[in-house]
Amino acid sequence: MKLTANSFFSIDFKEVEWRKMKTIHKKIVIIIMAFLVVLGLTIIILNQLVPKAQPRWNVASEEVREANAGTELNYTAVGDSLTEGVGDVTNQGGFVHLLANNLEDYYGFKTVNDSNFGVAGERSDQINKRLTNDTDLQESLQAADFITVTVGGNDLLRVFQQNFFNNLSVDTFTEPMEEYQGRLEEMFDLIRQQNATAPIYVVGIYNPYYLTFSEITEIQTIFDNWNVSTEEIVEAEANAFFIPVNDLLYQGVNGNVGVGEDVSDEEMDSAATLDTAETTSSSTVESSTTESSTIDSSTRSTSNNALYDGDNFHPNNLGYQLIANAVRNELINTEALWMPEGGVPSETSQ
Repeated sequence: MKLTANSFFSIDFKEVEWRKMKTIHKKIVIIIMAFLVVLGLTIIILNQLVPKAQPRWNVASEEVREANAGTELNYTAVGDSLTEGVGDVTNQGGFVHLLANNLEDYYGFKTVNDSNFGVAGERSDQINKRLTNDTDLQESLQAADFITVTVGGNDLLRVFQQNFFNNLSVDTFTEPMEEYQGRLEEMFDLIRQQNATAPIYVVGIYNPYYLTFSEITEIQTIFDNWNVSTEEIVEAEANAFFIPVNDLLYQGVNGNVGVGEDVSDEEMDSAATLDTAETTSSSTVESSTTESSTIDSSTRSTSNNALYDGDNFHPNNLGYQLIANAVRNELINTEALWMPEGGVPSETSQ
């Protein structure tokens, strides 16, 4: 090949262009690396200077949280659909999972091991059968630091179903309620056979029909009476606490109504910080019948913003947060009964 002046200059030009591109590429790589270094240092500095986001509810002191950093807690939940978490669109277990997370945040525990043995649709007799035969449930109860129970709603609904065409009245529920109390006493015996000391927290039932049948005040009376019957048995047991939730749910959050799943961040914040100490007192269950008569029915919707809009019966995520709040408050008040070995209480228990 004959090398001419034109070909020489052409080769030289291409080499110069290649060297320029190589230099530019190196500069780009250096700039990117410098940017990543600066970004990393900025993140480290911000993590040190900017305080970490705090939970939406109050927490124990920093000293208590630091002392509990290595502590594990075992929690067993047994019951019906409220324990299973029907209506929780995240499918994480309703109030049970929320409660475990709440306690971790509040006390700073390493972890709260929550074991959920909720089965939707079960009555008290069916739960007792599982307590008798389910070895996994029995082993979980044996290791539990505290236990929650949801029961009674399906027993009550069965009475409605069996007597729907038989002129239902408040008196219709008297005998079934007494039979239910006997099964509830058996339930406590079965739980205590597995764990004699762990405190048991029994969540009450609520009236999901209030917004639909608010003019029939006897329905609310029936739910109130059923809650009283549960509370009577719970109060007769040692280390057992009744947690009413009807007043938290039956009218919706703050008495508001609306489509259940369209819950704003503000409503979730309100639910997380709502002080339920008064409504979770285990000493009384206030009837909602008198209060409900003062609400203007002309402004009422048939949709409850604390209930799952898929059935307008079970709680939605907002409703489950309210239940978790109520149980958490009672746990804090009675922390001396369940605090595991090595755990540090918040010094707020009564």
